[in-house]
Amino acid sequence: MNAAERGAAAALAGLSGMNPKRLASLLGRHRPSTAWAIVMVEHPDPVVETWFRRTPSLVESFRRSGMQRPPEEMWEHCVLSGTRVVLPSDDDYPAVLHGDPAAPAVLFARGSLDVLGARRAGVVGTRNATESGRRLATRLGRELAEAGVAVVSGLARGIDGAAHRGVLGARPGCGAPVAVVASGPDNPFPREHRDLWAEVVERGVVISEFPPGSPPLAERFLLRNRILAALSEVVVVVESRQRGGSLMTARLAADRQIPVLAVPGSLHNRAAEGTNRLIADGATTALDTLDVLVALGLATGRSAGRPPDPRRRPSAGDRVVLEAFAGDPLTLDQVMLRSGRPLVDTALALGRLEADGWIVDVGGWFEPVGAPVGS
Repeated sequence: MNAAERGAAAALAGLSGMNPKRLASLLGRHRPSTAWAIVMVEHPDPVVETWFRRTPSLVESFRRSGMQRPPEEMWEHCVLSGTRVVLPSDDDYPAVLHGDPAAPAVLFARGSLDVLGARRAGVVGTRNATESGRRLATRLGRELAEAGVAVVSGLARGIDGAAHRGVLGARPGCGAPVAVVASGPDNPFPREHRDLWAEVVERGVVISEFPPGSPPLAERFLLRNRILAALSEVVVVVESRQRGGSLMTARLAADRQIPVLAVPGSLHNRAAEGTNRLIADGATTALDTLDVLVALGLATGRSAGRPPDPRRRPSAGDRVVLEAFAGDPLTLDQVMLRSGRPLVDTALALGRLEADGWIVDVGGWFEPVGAPVGS
């Protein structure tokens, strides 16, 4: 398909009031240039006439936004930003999306779509993650990448960004990061992830169904979750509140018969409320990377052995302090009361445990990190 058609497809996807269903309906019946003429010049089309009759404001919305970003300008923006316009008829359109009930009619990609040929695990979770949750997501991302698995996530704050940082921290030549975003692929959000986006583009791919320059509107985060789920062979939820986008991604995965795994957490940890509920509702428990590899069929179970924990083993006394946490974040005083150790001994033990990577101090609250001793 030539540049003019791809520019028209990009312009259609960027129209104010356009949504995935409308776009799929148009491009399922017309070439992009013809579809553009239909919505902008009132060429006859019974489906579009029905849209305009039901929602009269849509006429003005389409045409005003279309004049602001016409096909020629949209194509130029794509070229300048290094964004590929990918249609279902293209060879590099993700094969796993063919036949999906909500497959996007147009994709915009920066980076290499070839990385989707690897095995793929989605790693998602809350933006308001705990430090231990972020560390676990980073570890999962790194270890999955080193097992050759591409890690699919949303490049959001919290768990998503941590998972992709883990992938980028893996040895060169390992599994790649795959980001499905809710803005144009050239429009990093949040802004503090600008460098992270650039690294993902270099090592993997950033994918969106919104053209370059598109802002990160709230409803777009909900829409992108279906693509994230559909691109994954398994979805792992590391931390989640009772409601949130990661739980929606898990539901969308389950609807597609894609296995959902969840990391359990303390009943006192609000960031684990959603994951604990997923497990109660039948999701597979994920204790470490091995569980994800088993779900992917890349390992045969616990007999395959866990990756070795590189942390120095705590002494008997320090282990008493560590076991006082039971997965909960605690203050120094709370640790002292639970462990029954004197204040000075408790403080010294916490210092050693933090230095060895068993706990982390987050503003005066100590959180356990990773799997417990002996697990």
